[in-house]
Amino acid sequence: MHALLIENLSKTYAGHLTALKNVSLTVEQGDFFALLGPNGAGKSTTIGILCSLVNKTRGHVEIFGHDIDLAPEDAKSCIGVVPQEFNFNPFETLQQIIVNQAGYYGIPRKIALERGEYYLEKLGIHGKRHHMALRLSGGMKRRLMIARALVNEPPLLILDEPTAGVDIELRHDLWQFLTELNEKGITIILTTHYLEEAEHLCRRVAIIDHGEIIENAQMKSLIHRLHVQTLVLDLAQPVDTAPILTDFPVRLIDNSTLEVELHSHQTLNDLFAVLDSLGLGITGMRNRTGRLEELFVHLTSKKKASQ
Repeated sequence: MHALLIENLSKTYAGHLTALKNVSLTVEQGDFFALLGPNGAGKSTTIGILCSLVNKTRGHVEIFGHDIDLAPEDAKSCIGVVPQEFNFNPFETLQQIIVNQAGYYGIPRKIALERGEYYLEKLGIHGKRHHMALRLSGGMKRRLMIARALVNEPPLLILDEPTAGVDIELRHDLWQFLTELNEKGITIILTTHYLEEAEHLCRRVAIIDHGEIIENAQMKSLIHRLHVQTLVLDLAQPVDTAPILTDFPVRLIDNSTLEVELHSHQTLNDLFAVLDSLGLGITGMRNRTGRLEELFVHLTSKKKASQ
């Protein structure tokens, strides 16, 4: 069964602003799916329609087989949503926020308390459960949002930039938690501006730009289509000028760091053979940007050129 089925979805706001143009998309049950795009591309509008917060202009949407027009309550019961903005009552305790959310789904208080205990513990904020939410740090508030979205134990979890503004350590903790959820069978849809996040977590990705899907493919397939990746190399010994690397464009960032372009027909072995022939030792290597980010820039610029 499809976790999500979208067919020819369009949305035009007052003033003739078109946010979505005949978007069609399917997300399979159990998938970890990335929906990427620049600001204003249509990501939040799409999520708003799935959650019944935005009225679509036309199109067909099903969530686990439930038509959002014909069976809206059944459809909404299948999803948990973590929006970009904090939208809980800051003067309630964490426990109250979780229990109140459960009440919207008709979940008995006893079960709501048990689930709240479990998810707050899993997310590392159980010790704050009797504190008012306004006392939490930004990262803790983000964890609370995820715990609240899971209280009805939805088969589909939608995360709208869940790690925005959080530190690196928390981001990786959340990555691990979300991976564990997905391994248990929960379908996850993720929007993010941290493209390395999508590359790390997601198996499939759709890229939306100006309200249209411009790419929809397996993550691995997209990455394999990259023609060039830029590597940053840390040199074992400093140099005064950029070395000449046959067939590899190179730039000296500083006296111990090189930036080298590697084309799709070239391998790391080819590069290191040239470096070795020049007596250049390497102590570290990393991508200048995420490979997916380079692809995203390529696809969106190609789309703009065709308009």
